[in-house]
Amino acid sequence: MPTLSGQVIIITGASAGIGEAAARRLARGGAKVVISARRPDRLTALAHELDPSGANVLAVPGDVTSDADRRKLVEATLQKFGRIDGLVNNAGYGTRGPVEIAPVDAIRKNFETNLFSLIALTQLVLPPMRERGTGCIVNIGSVAGKISRPLSSIYDSTKHALEAITDGLRGELKPFGVRVTLIRPGFILTEFVEAANAASTEVIAHAGPYAPFYKGYSENTATMRRIAGVPDDIARLVERALTADNPAPRYSGPLHAKIFLLLKWLLPDRTLEFIVRLRK
Repeated sequence: MPTLSGQVIIITGASAGIGEAAARRLARGGAKVVISARRPDRLTALAHELDPSGANVLAVPGDVTSDADRRKLVEATLQKFGRIDGLVNNAGYGTRGPVEIAPVDAIRKNFETNLFSLIALTQLVLPPMRERGTGCIVNIGSVAGKISRPLSSIYDSTKHALEAITDGLRGELKPFGVRVTLIRPGFILTEFVEAANAASTEVIAHAGPYAPFYKGYSENTATMRRIAGVPDDIARLVERALTADNPAPRYSGPLHAKIFLLLKWLLPDRTLEFIVRLRK
């Protein structure tokens, strides 16, 4: 069974939330951690905290949607550590709002960050992994990839697409010894909701006939906060995936995520739609 000790792991979206928690946990486990995000101040502070010597932690600020930044991330990792053992594709955000009103450009942007950029970065790390005959890709999906919700279907669809990419990639890379897995977080206490609201300000402000439904959506979010998990709940799953000889195709957490996914499997579609429907 692989151990974290000495593994070289790239983590995107590492300046906060799940990415930050994963960086902390993996560094404690002895991994050589390469952290990337758009906020260099937070990234630099985290890197110094995890390893003041800089020997085992590398901060590479950048935007995952930039081809130049993606290449810089991979090249800097190989230059410092000589190899890549794992990639945790965590960077992402949510666009909130009804499909009828959301600008198509905003939808494209959400897919660019959550899916296309993830694919592009994965393409860059795969040749060295394949040549060495080992490696692990961990994609951070969401329960929302299986249970789409009104006013969140744009974000949810990016995670639904990630399910298919992950499954196909797993089969393609198995002959080369590269493991691929998907982690489905439920509701986790991070900056995600605030960031999604900020990214969707214009859509929410011009919601028109959909405006009355936002109150119910906000109430549902408040309810979910009461059962929410913390970022380290997911970081533990990342660690489990990276240290497994044969990771499960999917991990989910915390407990409420497993319950919702079980209900998705057990309940008829119409019943589940009733549960997640819009309410004024």
